[in-house]
Amino acid sequence: MTSDAEPKLRAGVVGLGMMGRNHVRVWSEAIDEVELVAVADPDAEALRRTIRDRPVRGYADAADMFAQERLDLVSVVAPTSLHRDITIAALAAGANVLVEKPIAATRAESEEMMRAAADAGRMLTVGHIERFNPAIRELRRRLAAGELGRVFEINATRLGPFPVRIRDVGVVLDLAPHDIDVMRYLLTSDPVRVYAETEQRIHTDHEDLFVGVMKFANGAIGTLDINWLTPTKKRTLTVTGEHGMYVADYIAQDLIFHANPAETSVTEGEIVRRHVDRREPLVVELEAFARAVRDGEPPPVDPHEALVAVLLASTMIDAARTGSVVSGAELEAAIA
Repeated sequence: MTSDAEPKLRAGVVGLGMMGRNHVRVWSEAIDEVELVAVADPDAEALRRTIRDRPVRGYADAADMFAQERLDLVSVVAPTSLHRDITIAALAAGANVLVEKPIAATRAESEEMMRAAADAGRMLTVGHIERFNPAIRELRRRLAAGELGRVFEINATRLGPFPVRIRDVGVVLDLAPHDIDVMRYLLTSDPVRVYAETEQRIHTDHEDLFVGVMKFANGAIGTLDINWLTPTKKRTLTVTGEHGMYVADYIAQDLIFHANPAETSVTEGEIVRRHVDRREPLVVELEAFARAVRDGEPPPVDPHEALVAVLLASTMIDAARTGSVVSGAELEAAIA
């Protein structure tokens, strides 16, 4: 709780689409030490709905909000193509910024945003929300403790129907950075070789189906199965290692362990549902952002880590387009 001697942090949200409305809800209802004071979106109806039952001010232009409000925290939940300009303006106005993933559409834009944060002396972090899913955090703790022994394979499945909210990027840049980032987060290793295939079936401008393979420096193989073509939503991560297999369900926040009790072979052992303290990942994420700003901690997600996820996703798009495997010096240069 915030004491009288410690005023609440003042937050603003730019972008009132589905995810932006979630940021509004969490900042205004779930985090005691933060006060949501303003929101911005050019959609007059979205503004009206958002401020109707809340004591917040609405702005059609984010620049006007930054000029008129003193904000400690800003959530940038606008389309990816607008991330650079909005983030740099917010940082220049003195706010600390959490920008939703992907950090930006290009390396140049991402690096410009990071330089702007350094110049302003403010925090820039990125909304890789899956790092804050309690099932993934518990899985990371158990992998770090060596429960699986050496990890052989990590498989991500992220399927669902086409989202009408997306227009400026395809399924790879919109969704693959989630799983690329989680794989690097869990394995604490970088890919040394990547390959991918994409297809464009429904989306009019970009790919909507992606299958990718990453070979990591520690020997693990990562596979990604991602599309906007599946009628039902599925979000799972499977990690296979020496001592068995973990299956994490992002949506249900379940973590299931399938044991391999054999020493020199593979046999079916007990199945155990691990305890997970379920919480809304966005609440965990925004709490971490506010705490880092208040206590002077490092960004919850380093923007360079987020940039690497974008660069790897972009590299895999190129690999799919050319039908080539990217490895060695070429891959190092692509993600450096």
